Amino acid sequence: MTERTLLRRIAVDPKIMLGKPVIKGTRLPVEIVVEKVAYGATIDDLRKDYPFLKEDDVRAALLYAAKRIANEDVYEA
Repeated sequence: MTERTLLRRIAVDPKIMLGKPVIKGTRLPVEIVVEKVAYGATIDDLRKDYPFLKEDDVRAALLYAAKRIANEDVYEA
């Protein structure tokens, strides 16, 4: 699956979750998916908690987060 195809699975709409990025067609924020993965959740764990979630949705959330971080400005301490 291409980067562009994955990123189409993420939606940003000010009328949904105050404009936070979510899995398209849901109210599940990308940050929740990424945080759960950070704490050790597997794709299967996430799909049990959120039956509507697809494996590519999880991959899309991780890719979206990576792209956002890549665009951050970094300053020396």
